[in-house]
Amino acid sequence: MREEVRAALTKKIAILAAIVSCLLGLDIFPGGMLATGYAVSPSGAAHAAHRRRRVIRHSRRRYHRRYWSPWSVSSYDQHPGAGDNTEGEDLAVRQAAIAALGNWNGSIVVVNPHTGRILTIVNQKLALGGAFRPCSTFKPIVALAALNRGIISPRTKLRVGRRWSIDVTDALAHSNNQFFHRLGEMVGFKALAYYAHEFGLGQKAGWDIPGEPSGEFPSSLPEDGVGNLAYLGEGIEVTPLQMAAVVSAIANGGTLYYLQYPRTPEQLEHFEPRVRRRLTMLAPQIPEVRTGMAAAVKYGTARSANGSGTEILGKTGTCSEDGARLGWFDSYSAENPKYVVVVLLRGGRPMFGPHAAEIAGRLYRDLRETEHPQVQARGPEPVTRASE
Repeated sequence: MREEVRAALTKKIAILAAIVSCLLGLDIFPGGMLATGYAVSPSGAAHAAHRRRRVIRHSRRRYHRRYWSPWSVSSYDQHPGAGDNTEGEDLAVRQAAIAALGNWNGSIVVVNPHTGRILTIVNQKLALGGAFRPCSTFKPIVALAALNRGIISPRTKLRVGRRWSIDVTDALAHSNNQFFHRLGEMVGFKALAYYAHEFGLGQKAGWDIPGEPSGEFPSSLPEDGVGNLAYLGEGIEVTPLQMAAVVSAIANGGTLYYLQYPRTPEQLEHFEPRVRRRLTMLAPQIPEVRTGMAAAVKYGTARSANGSGTEILGKTGTCSEDGARLGWFDSYSAENPKYVVVVLLRGGRPMFGPHAAEIAGRLYRDLRETEHPQVQARGPEPVTRASE
């Protein structure tokens, strides 16, 4: 009797195992269920395999989500300098600029701040084809206006949070929007317009450069107020050449040059700097703004420019306009500052100020290695982590 019960129990277990095998599409027992006379039906195995494929496809889809993007302009350009007219350019500087920019959709302008000579323009179609919002690169002009008018001193701290106040140096270093929104309201639209025009905004920066746009500075207060104009450059349109002229004036102590683009051997031989105006009233405040621009590279939003082997001063900018994200970095070298470098990136998610600073850092490093061949091989590439 016990043998019959045991046999019946064994048969039931075998049947249950066969059912499990059918559901899973597997032969789960050593020796297989076929050895006991129970086989998985072809239809059951096919059904189980189909279920496994559905699970696999579902799990793969989870790792391939598509994100909606507000930007319609590509961040990439395989040959950003293709089609440029390179006559009269410093070809060593141009080669370094092309290598630094790589295949990003952007433009690089390099200028001698002591003469106003343009050494190279990579992607002339972008640099000379239109004007763009300056984003946060307008903030140094706001700072100069406030310091020159005595509205703040270098030690004045403005509250930017419930328990946090900062001075103008840290505000420039970290590109603090709340600080400059408030500072713009303190300075006022009329004063900001005056200093912007003194630096040449809304006017062509170059001397007889074909096709150069003049940009725009609003003739009246924008609808969103002077605070947005001050921290974001809202309502302002600038070219990379205009920003190069502004940074050149800060680098050389207050002389605003017309930018010149000599194209022939004769023009190069007879080149003479042309002074547009001397900003002598700003000479006492320029060193204070330089301190903030140096801090931006040392520990602020432009720290991705570090690693070039030379001290760089600059200001980043990030904002969106016309379906594209803009990334700016306006800068110059503190060690014998004969180079002003302006990087403008235009595209999607990868285009922002710290990325432009990283590109400029590579350019400064390459220029230094070209002038000083004894410089050791490059170190690791800097990693972009800043937020603007």
